[in-house]
Amino acid sequence: MASDVRNESLTEELPAENGLLYSSYAALYRDELVDNVLPFWLKHSRDEKNGGFFTCLRRDGSVYDTDKFMWLQGRQVWCFSYMYNNVAQKQEWLDMALHGAAFMEKYGRDATAGNWYFSLNAEGKPLTQPYNIFSDCFAAMGFASLDKASPNDRYKQIAVDTFENILRRKDNWKGIYNKAYPGTRLLKGFSLPMILCNLSLELEHLLGAGRVNEFIPTVIHEVMEVFYQPQYGLILESVHPDGSFSNSFEGRLINPGHTIEAMWFIMDLGRRMKDKTLIQKACDIMLHTLEYGWDKEFGGIYYFKDVLGNPPQQLEWDQKLWWVHVEALVALAKGFELTGDERCLKWFKKVHQYTWQHFRDEQYGEWFGYLNRRGEVLLDLKGGKWKGCFHIPRSLYQVWKTWEAVEANADADKLPG
Repeated sequence: MASDVRNESLTEELPAENGLLYSSYAALYRDELVDNVLPFWLKHSRDEKNGGFFTCLRRDGSVYDTDKFMWLQGRQVWCFSYMYNNVAQKQEWLDMALHGAAFMEKYGRDATAGNWYFSLNAEGKPLTQPYNIFSDCFAAMGFASLDKASPNDRYKQIAVDTFENILRRKDNWKGIYNKAYPGTRLLKGFSLPMILCNLSLELEHLLGAGRVNEFIPTVIHEVMEVFYQPQYGLILESVHPDGSFSNSFEGRLINPGHTIEAMWFIMDLGRRMKDKTLIQKACDIMLHTLEYGWDKEFGGIYYFKDVLGNPPQQLEWDQKLWWVHVEALVALAKGFELTGDERCLKWFKKVHQYTWQHFRDEQYGEWFGYLNRRGEVLLDLKGGKWKGCFHIPRSLYQVWKTWEAVEANADADKLPG
């Protein structure tokens, strides 16, 4: 059975004939999601005493810190409600989502503006002010998904109010918590437009197709015209407000994982709009970024690079992170499905083999998050302040469903006309 093949030569052991290859990938990723990753979080992360989720988990799932980070709480609410909506209506999945949402609803926002805190203690008392708009992004995403699983006017209102608040704050989202000195070097970041590409689709059942259709062109323009730099063929993490290049640490920064993840968001939008040109452009940027960001000596994708080849300021620049690699797998599978570009299939096999060989934990389940440049486990935690129940399950689902679609399309092509 394909899903039983877990060792480092996985790619070679999968059937070579394309139809069987696609179905083997689909089964492998499905089984990993349902039988390994989701059960790990179900077993270890639920705080039965205070509500919400523990995300700081050791390799074996034991809790090493009880602080709760609101963006990870929202991500996990999204994950379990999304899987309930799209994989199977398992009551334990819905109960998990409801459990996290109750904690968020009770403790997660400030009383004045309704902004979501960055972190709370185990009991729900605020630790870090609501400076980080990504707490809001994933709260909106979580409650919108939960409303599909368990329709509730409160969940709808929380999701929509939070989304509208994000739009109000988007041009200066740190507000009073911004450390930058005003007026000297104004920069805007890529992360928020990137996330809004995906978030708008997640909230479509609440916002309406018309509102989303009005919103999409602006987001696509920001990602594909403002932050994308044709002279490099790459997307910068920060630019001046007019889109011009800033020759500074922040302005030179490339995060290959962000770009690659954003390109599958753009491909999804291109599919929705039936825009083959946009899909192909996103696919080409993704492939160029992967080639640029791949460590040709040790394998894997670098975390950060400087577009001019200078030393990056991030000391972790050469680490290999879980989310970068699993998002690349999604982008490559989608790129192959939507364009048929054989480069996507070739790269998928390469990234697949590296990722399953280095990140998956055979002994305790779930996946490691942080490797050094050589691909050795740097931290054996399964969750913390930044890693939670999100990128791996979402990517496993996306890759599973994409290869199913590729297989179905291949079978349809074989039918007599």
